[in-house]
Amino acid sequence: MLALPVVNRALTQRSWLTAAALAVVAAVLYAVARGHLIDDSFITFSYARNLAFHGHWGLVADAPSNTATSPGNVLALAALTVITRDVQLAAGALFATCQVVAYFALRRIGASLELPRWFPPLTVAALMVNPLLISSIGLEVAMGATGLCWLLALSLDRRPFALGLTIGAVVLIRVDLLLFAVVLVLVRKRFWQGLVRCTLGALAVVVPWFGFSWLVLGGVVPDTLVIKTLQGAQKAWGDWDFSNGPLLYFQNFPWQTALAFAPPLLAAAVADARSRFPLGMFAFAGVAHYTVYSALGVPPYHWYYAPMIIAGTVFACAHAKPAVLGLLVVSAVTYVATPREFAPITSNYASTAEYARIGRDLSALAEGRAIASHGEIGVLAYYCDCAIVDTFSDRGRLAVAVRERLAHASPTERALYTVNFAFADEQTTPRRVDLELVRASAPPPNTVARWDIHAPTLGPDHLYLRRVP
Repeated sequence: MLALPVVNRALTQRSWLTAAALAVVAAVLYAVARGHLIDDSFITFSYARNLAFHGHWGLVADAPSNTATSPGNVLALAALTVITRDVQLAAGALFATCQVVAYFALRRIGASLELPRWFPPLTVAALMVNPLLISSIGLEVAMGATGLCWLLALSLDRRPFALGLTIGAVVLIRVDLLLFAVVLVLVRKRFWQGLVRCTLGALAVVVPWFGFSWLVLGGVVPDTLVIKTLQGAQKAWGDWDFSNGPLLYFQNFPWQTALAFAPPLLAAAVADARSRFPLGMFAFAGVAHYTVYSALGVPPYHWYYAPMIIAGTVFACAHAKPAVLGLLVVSAVTYVATPREFAPITSNYASTAEYARIGRDLSALAEGRAIASHGEIGVLAYYCDCAIVDTFSDRGRLAVAVRERLAHASPTERALYTVNFAFADEQTTPRRVDLELVRASAPPPNTVARWDIHAPTLGPDHLYLRRVP
């Protein structure tokens, strides 16, 4: 009788030691990755910094905007920034915390499905070193992985209200992750039992935020959902879209892309009738997510593939330990052993260090004037801490793009836009700019400054600052 408490205490101590080890690994990984975070991570950083220090929801300090794709990530990051006083340090703390919280969700899943003891740490490690997920640090991907793991864990229990609260939290992390919740709820035995309490739990989390966003920020969903959809309709990436995007990345980053997408491919290879049912449906939700995004035709931003990779990794770790261990080792060695100034997978026009230097220069050159963006705004806006202007920071420019889209929209699409922007200021006009950034091979007229930039997918290039006539 006395042996059982002793065993449980030993298991608890071992679990906390494992969690602490994973946190240390995550902190080291973030320290390595911090110098080459992608541009969109700094959009999140600017939102969190403005919220933490000024109580302001916006990408730039002097204008509100609603282009934070993940309100949950911004809110968590801002809360930690209030404590640390440094948003990038807060991002590292949040990243490490997510790994620990995900580990305990995976322990719960492993216990429910009678999986081996190595399943939780192996899965967290595999997620941490995946090249595509490393390339998404600073975004909501780590929080999304943690939320999805808890969603799966609680879907195995009969605690509908707790499951509903988790669904609400996952939706605040990313709206599109609602698809996972729908799949995991509907495939449960007697799924209708407790469905009302589950729904009430989810609404208790999402209604306050989305109500605030609709009434105050002028849109139910983040404007990025609209912007990316518009980019897809405008063929902003040419012939590349979400459906064939992995081939684009494979052309430019073959080893990294192969390692990144190996887990879902491995999951598909080992899936059979003996696969554990809830994990199989979790992986299926990842495939469904890929299918829906392909149908929408959105651009192939690499972090959009994260949900499918997360689901595939969890499934593969439960069913193919040796193969996953091999992938883990190769991914870790490839990342750590290779000197780099870019994330393993990126589509940015310049390195983080180059943009940081340019941003600091712009801070002196702007002299209070607004600057039109050249297409990437995150690092520049963060380090300049000035008014960099494009559709991500200026709702007037977004309003123009929406009006152009509505001129050719279907009745259904028009109705959705009308509802979403019902409380937006229809009189908003594009912000006046006095300077603009131009990426070009030769100096444009009225050039004020020039910087050399380069990127793996584009090679060497030049960025110019010019006066707007």
